[in-house]
Amino acid sequence: MCQAALTHEGGSIHVIEQGGDDLLAKLVAMANPIRLRILAALSADRVYVSQLARDLGISRPLLHLHLQRLEAAGLVQGELEFSADGKALKFYEVTAFDLRLTPPVLATAVQTLTVAEPRTGSSDKEHK
Repeated sequence: MCQAALTHEGGSIHVIEQGGDDLLAKLVAMANPIRLRILAALSADRVYVSQLARDLGISRPLLHLHLQRLEAAGLVQGELEFSADGKALKFYEVTAFDLRLTPPVLATAVQTLTVAEPRTGSSDKEHK
């Protein structure tokens, strides 16, 4: 495992251990302009899917695709809630993360990689 971040909670510092595969998943998930826009939009507050799609000017199916990738990488989390009139609303919010990339962190992360290469092919087409 490699140290990828330090967080400060309640007066104490916590070292977060992160393996190379987890770090790679986060970096791959963030290597898309739409997903970066989603993270930025969710950084202020949690938002339900339909509103987020309107705010970003993209379709809900495309938004769902990107949210699934961000959720799989542990960067966002979704929660289903019901409105007063019984409508199901899926709210998403950014999870707490703090990535600090330094040469020593990357060197340690590479030693724990079990994934040979990230999947390719779909990411270039997703943001067009």
